[in-house]
Amino acid sequence: MEISLSGRSAIITGGSKGIGHAIAQRFAASGADIAIIARGKPALDEAVGAIKQKTNGKVVGIQGDVGVAADVARAYDEAMKGLGKIDILVNNAGTSRAAPFEQLTDEILHHDLEQKLFAAIRMIRLVAPQMKERRWGRIINVLNIGAKAPRGNSMPTSVSRAAGMAMTKALAHEFAPHNVLVNAMLVGLIEADQHVQRAKRTNVPLDQYYKNAQKEIPLGRFGKPEEFANLACLLVSDAGAYITGTATNVDGGRSPVV
Repeated sequence: MEISLSGRSAIITGGSKGIGHAIAQRFAASGADIAIIARGKPALDEAVGAIKQKTNGKVVGIQGDVGVAADVARAYDEAMKGLGKIDILVNNAGTSRAAPFEQLTDEILHHDLEQKLFAAIRMIRLVAPQMKERRWGRIINVLNIGAKAPRGNSMPTSVSRAAGMAMTKALAHEFAPHNVLVNAMLVGLIEADQHVQRAKRTNVPLDQYYKNAQKEIPLGRFGKPEEFANLACLLVSDAGAYITGTATNVDGGRSPVV
């Protein structure tokens, strides 16, 4: 299936690496103008340069921390200045953070909610009015499979992601009369920088880290960011016009919950 996003403009948060970068590349390759938001400038500049080499569309890089309310507002203003409108929003920023409950301080939980839940809320609050006015909009909240089936020692991420899934369903009902579709995509084990960093922290070679972790994946391997991006592209296109309020596992069958 050939999917066209020609004439559409998208914001992807956490768009400089891993899943976010793959989504940005896929959207741009399908004809969309894009703005990617990321904290680190070197990685952001590199991502923008790589995408520009493969598209004739607009590619805007915006440095900012979406866990900070002022940065969200500024990033939105910069995206609007560069793109003129926002049709698609992908709330992707945030890495997995998990520990035993006794180690979960108020500060850790607050920071996680700011980065993963409130960042999405604030960005949606900004983009929704124009989507409703044009009667066309797509919002994807990138969560993880712990939102449906949290394991022990999985907080704060499982809590913030579960809240994001509830928000997705509520907004899907609320925005449907305006033809603004809201869906969630739940990450399993996808090759990403956070796994590279985790392997380093635990002094395990990356290939061994992947080999150990993929034993619990029915398909027997980690997913590729591009595989995740392909579904995202379908959901934000006209081909996905009757899909809203879903929380789709992209996990190689790892989640015990459908």
